[in-house]
Amino acid sequence: MRPSPARQALNVRASAARSIARVLRGTSLDDALLPADRFRVPADAAMTRLLVYGVLRDLSLLQWLAGRMMDKPLPQDDELNTLLLVGLHQLRTLKTAEHAAIHETVEAAEVLKRPQARGLLNAVLRRYTREAAQLEANLPGDPGLRYSHPAWLVKQLKTDWPFRVEALLAANNEPGPLTLRVNRRRISREEYLKRLGEMQIAASAVDHVPDAVMLAEPRAVEKIPGFLTGQVSVQDASAQLAVELLDLRDGQRVLDACAAPGGKTAHALERAAVQLTAVDQDPQRLIRIDENLRRLKLSAQMICGDAGEPNRWWDRKPYERILIDAPCSGTGVIRRHPDIKWLRRETDIAALQAQQLRLLKSLWPLLKSGGRLVYATCSLLADEGEEVVKRFCLLSGEARVQAIEAEWGEATAHGRRIAPGGAHDGFFYAVLLKK
Repeated sequence: MRPSPARQALNVRASAARSIARVLRGTSLDDALLPADRFRVPADAAMTRLLVYGVLRDLSLLQWLAGRMMDKPLPQDDELNTLLLVGLHQLRTLKTAEHAAIHETVEAAEVLKRPQARGLLNAVLRRYTREAAQLEANLPGDPGLRYSHPAWLVKQLKTDWPFRVEALLAANNEPGPLTLRVNRRRISREEYLKRLGEMQIAASAVDHVPDAVMLAEPRAVEKIPGFLTGQVSVQDASAQLAVELLDLRDGQRVLDACAAPGGKTAHALERAAVQLTAVDQDPQRLIRIDENLRRLKLSAQMICGDAGEPNRWWDRKPYERILIDAPCSGTGVIRRHPDIKWLRRETDIAALQAQQLRLLKSLWPLLKSGGRLVYATCSLLADEGEEVVKRFCLLSGEARVQAIEAEWGEATAHGRRIAPGGAHDGFFYAVLLKK
């Protein structure tokens, strides 16, 4: 028997608090939300996600507000603390009616088996309703606090993007839109947009990304027209640029290293009749690639292995095209994965850079003379993009950087980068030609 709507509202708030606490203890957001995804009613799962994403986007700011109203702030990863942040988020950002926001948050303490804390929650939330204007006026000017980003990341962005730091921080806190990739083997972008218009679904073509369509409002994938029949796939506009840069021709041998979840693999096969090998070391993620290709009625050779150890899987036949979508910090996709702000550490970057350089050095010998390698990361940090390519070119005597002439993003010395915003996640691309 399903709980009453009132009881379910408490369960949703408690579930959100638990999920946030899991993230703050080191669990990825996707895994932290798994229990919430089991709600029988989709609206309950959606509301939980809304609360969790919202709190993680504004975590530092909400924590600062809570600290100003308590003599002894609670530990950050305490479920009672995260429940308080859920209540503050409802009042501050969602503009939930005061009575409902306070009542549901206070009573959710019982679901968390902390009924003795109801008085504390009630007092803090009611104080916020009285003092909100004064508290907000006294917010420190620190952009890391105002935009809820860790200090190390703000410092690095000031170095790498000195004139756009606050714009980047703000963009990271805006939810990313739902962007589709039209399968031109099945339907043209113009025809698909016409179909959406006939169905009263607002959408627009993305400039300079020929297969991209951005929906005005998000929707479940199974409700996207043409998704189940393979006419479209979900893929960010920036990610779709990889295939444009590969400049594919029918019959070419193509390697997609670090291929999961398979969006770029599928896009390449949609664009040209290539012989594509997709490599990933996670067997479960390879299953996802296979499922995606089956939906699109495409096929590729899939290999479970470490892309950085090609001697274990390479057939000794060179590739005309190689795509390295390298593991990275993910700082370009924070707007879709706000947990990255709190799980990623400054010390991770050196290890990631070493891994990225290892992939370039290991896979370069597989590229045919005159071939093209595209290096990509969804990172905003120069240490994972510009610096990696620069270091590799110094080590390799036969790699030549080809300038990317485009109307998207901005040029760097060794590639091109895109800031997050609108249809685009943050990305870095470089094109290397083998002499």
